[in-house]
Amino acid sequence: MCTLEKRGNIYVLTLTGEDEHRLNPTLIGAIRSALSRIRSDPTSHSSCALVTTSQGKFFSNGYDLAWARSSPLSIRQMSSEHRALVSDILSLPMPTIAAVCGHASAAGLILALSHDYILMRKDRGFLFMSEMNIGLKIPAWFMAVINSKIGDPRIRRELVLKASKITAKQGVEKGILDTACDSAEETVKQATELASELAGNGWNGKVYIENRLGLVKEVFDTIGSDETTEDVNGVLSKI
Repeated sequence: MCTLEKRGNIYVLTLTGEDEHRLNPTLIGAIRSALSRIRSDPTSHSSCALVTTSQGKFFSNGYDLAWARSSPLSIRQMSSEHRALVSDILSLPMPTIAAVCGHASAAGLILALSHDYILMRKDRGFLFMSEMNIGLKIPAWFMAVINSKIGDPRIRRELVLKASKITAKQGVEKGILDTACDSAEETVKQATELASELAGNGWNGKVYIENRLGLVKEVFDTIGSDETTEDVNGVLSKI
């Protein structure tokens, strides 16, 4: 599922294995458990940072649709737990960096965007919101994340309404990503270096949260619910 390693004052959370890292309650629970361990560390509230990365070809390919088909209530449970995970990341008292070493699609892209900084390998992978292609409405809280992290409405239109697959190089040009790196190893290396630089500022974790929440207020105004799960049968018919 995932591992958590502390390297000095840097936490490295890695989604392990060669699968697509699709988000289901098991994987989400493992990530949230790792974040809880970070919060419980008395040294984590200043001079620390988090790097989230993955093994294999995918950062995350979104929701586990096969698991979602198992029960009419599965969609609601998966949405609820994903919203809780993003809330956990956004309220973590330290800088957060996503080191994207493969495809980040739909809910997986939202997971990456919930971090303060995003670095991505440029030799493999796309950023992709697939909902248009499968006929699904994007939840208001997804849109709030996208709006808060991508400033140019033309880029949001391309991502949401054209379902464009965006490479790392394009992601930097369009202002979605901070850096495009030569390889997976270089992505993690540069993310860790950035984390060390940010942690070295010794910022107060509580103040960091308060200032971050000011930037993503729209997300917290909408993340309490997901209107797209009201018609469970309609969603299931499309996946």
